[in-house]
Amino acid sequence: MSLDINFDLTSLHRMYADGEVTPEQMALEALRRAEDGRYPNVWITKISQEKLLELVRALPAKPTAELPLYGVPFAIKDNIDLAGIKTTVGCPDFVFLPKESATVIQRLIAAGALPIGKTNLDQFATGLVGVRSPFGVCQSVFNPRYISGGSSSGSSVAVASGMVTFALGTDTAGSGRVPAAFNNIVGHKPTRGLLSNRGVFPACRSLDCVSIFAGSCHDAQAVLEAAAAFDAADPYSRPRTETGFGDTFKFGILPAAQREFFGDAEAAALYEQAIARLRDCGGEPVEFDYTPFAQVAALLYAGPWVAERRWAVGEFFAKHAESMHPVVREIIGGAVKYDAVAAFDAQYKLQALAQATREVWKNLDVLLLPTTGTTYRIEELLAEPIKLNSNLGYYTNFMNLLDLAGVAVPAGFRAGNGLPFGITLVGPTFSDDALLALGARYHQALGGTIGNTKIPVVSQPFPVKKKGDVLLAVVGAHLRGQPLNHQLTSRKARFVKQANTSPHYRLYALANTQPPKPGLKRVAEKLSHGIEIEIWSLDHAAFGSFVAEIPLPLGIGTLELEDGGSVKGFLCEPIGLDGARDITEFGGWRAFRQSLTK
Repeated sequence: MSLDINFDLTSLHRMYADGEVTPEQMALEALRRAEDGRYPNVWITKISQEKLLELVRALPAKPTAELPLYGVPFAIKDNIDLAGIKTTVGCPDFVFLPKESATVIQRLIAAGALPIGKTNLDQFATGLVGVRSPFGVCQSVFNPRYISGGSSSGSSVAVASGMVTFALGTDTAGSGRVPAAFNNIVGHKPTRGLLSNRGVFPACRSLDCVSIFAGSCHDAQAVLEAAAAFDAADPYSRPRTETGFGDTFKFGILPAAQREFFGDAEAAALYEQAIARLRDCGGEPVEFDYTPFAQVAALLYAGPWVAERRWAVGEFFAKHAESMHPVVREIIGGAVKYDAVAAFDAQYKLQALAQATREVWKNLDVLLLPTTGTTYRIEELLAEPIKLNSNLGYYTNFMNLLDLAGVAVPAGFRAGNGLPFGITLVGPTFSDDALLALGARYHQALGGTIGNTKIPVVSQPFPVKKKGDVLLAVVGAHLRGQPLNHQLTSRKARFVKQANTSPHYRLYALANTQPPKPGLKRVAEKLSHGIEIEIWSLDHAAFGSFVAEIPLPLGIGTLELEDGGSVKGFLCEPIGLDGARDITEFGGWRAFRQSLTK
């Protein structure tokens, strides 16, 4: 018996909080939906009911702040490891059984999320089409004659059909954005290194990144917060930093002469509508020269980065090339054309083009591009697999080579064939939060429903740091619900997120303070855990007036975060710790105060 459950994050949180559904009921419903015959070839391997219920039983009876993805079902592209479940990378002869889950999967499960299974993909994550898989062809959720997009084909369909709340893909050339556009959902291609690639089978290791599919930017942001962390075991991992822009911004648009829609007039008209809609969101459109970006895009498959794909498959290609999809084999086999000289030549060309693109960012905050110029029927792709795939990458292939971030957002439907069109908001490195916030405003202005479900796109609060603001970490009486929180809210400070310090801090309950306050002290030793904090965003004037009110022995310094980043925050002078109680074991001020009431 099916349950009437909306799998978007807001609905699940409400239903769990009100006791309308249990994680076990939801998990069983997710497995039932995974068997939905209307959307074939989505799953390669599904988790067993026994294993899924084992994860459910590990959850507490009710949601908690420590489990922001409590009981949320998600899907995993089958080039990302889930312990005990085979990884195929879309090639049955290349199967292996990982003993350990990828870092990003470990973090999501630790946040309460429940993996439903592994999804179909273009073999070895090579393609933007979703038709290069021996496990079958994924189809658009709106018309089975049309492609779903790839290589993260199954992950996008799993979200767009309402089987799961979110899904992980990967994105080297556009695989986290093209399928989102073709299925009317959000696709976030994070800044490279923001999500760990450990446990992810590489396509082009120096360019790869894990991507997020969700019904809304709000849900994608929640997944990003849970999944992002510096991973010292991944040599391409980077500590998180934040850059962004405010409520008013300049966005780059394509000049008419540089717009390429491959004969799709309706897509061209929808792009014009997208420009008008983003203008209504507070932006000022400015034309920019797309030429250097297009030239970078052309380098990806007409350059030595193809050799990275050959490196990834190792000896398998030499011994078992006949086991591979013929188009994938042809592409990867092209690596033999490139030597070390060609690799350096391409790097020099890329550097020159990157220098040219930097001029664009001096006058713009974000770029507004079509995610793709058009879409294709499955039979068209099978007839011209490489040329049409290249067309789909015209607006996507440059991004990882230039170290940019992007959020693909729905942008309406074609009247003729009823298929969705999508745009991508492109920003500089680490502009992820700002892009998701702007994407949320745009998506909410568009309205409609998520994917091909009946779940409406609703207006949701989206707290995020604005350009020029100061991020401040609070640890005690200024936390939400605590007696001094009004000193932040009265200054129109915005809550950004809950986080933890690195494990190099001790927390003390200070003596003789009213209201009661803690003191944070950095120590050389590495403890078993960090301290719970909240991060708030204030403009410079508000930050200055706030700091002026801070009494001795407290002050503002720089805190090191669990994810490797840093933020301004409260620290205590040593003299203030005289007579103070060490409460580090509680992990935070709230837990300590609750222990007193008990």
